[in-house]
Amino acid sequence: MAKKVDQLLEHNLKPIFCCGESLEIRESGDFVSFICNQIKESLFHLSSDAFRNIIVAYEPIWAIGTGKTASSDQAQEVHVEIRKFIASKYGETIADNTSILYGGSAKPANAPELFACADVDGGLIGGASLKSRDFVDIVKSF
Repeated sequence: MAKKVDQLLEHNLKPIFCCGESLEIRESGDFVSFICNQIKESLFHLSSDAFRNIIVAYEPIWAIGTGKTASSDQAQEVHVEIRKFIASKYGETIADNTSILYGGSAKPANAPELFACADVDGGLIGGASLKSRDFVDIVKSF
C-alpha cells in the first residue's frame, strides 16, 4: 500500500487512505491498534510535508453495505484515536489539519449526529450518493 500512496503523491494526487476493521476485530476489542497499524504500515514512512497531502477515511468494514452504521460515539472514538496516532508521529498541528472522514454507511438520518462529532471532518459517502435526495440531505447536514 505504501508504494501506491507514494505513486499518487508523485503525480500530485491527494490520496484518500481508507482504514477500518472487520466485525470480528471490532468485537475482539483490539480495533484501535489494528487501525493504527494499518496507518503506520502504509503512511508513516512519509515526510511531514508529504503527509499533509493525505486524507484519512475511517471505513468500518462491518458497516459497509450492511446497513449497519457506527454510532456517533463509536465513530468519534476511532477518529480521535486516529488523530492522536497521527500526532504521535507528525505532531499536533499536522494531526489537527488532517481531514479524517467517516465512510461507514452514512445516511440522511445519521449524518447530522456523525458529522457533529469533534473529530469527524466529513464523510466518504458510498451508496447514499446514488440517491440524489439522500445525498443532498447528507450534504445539508454539514
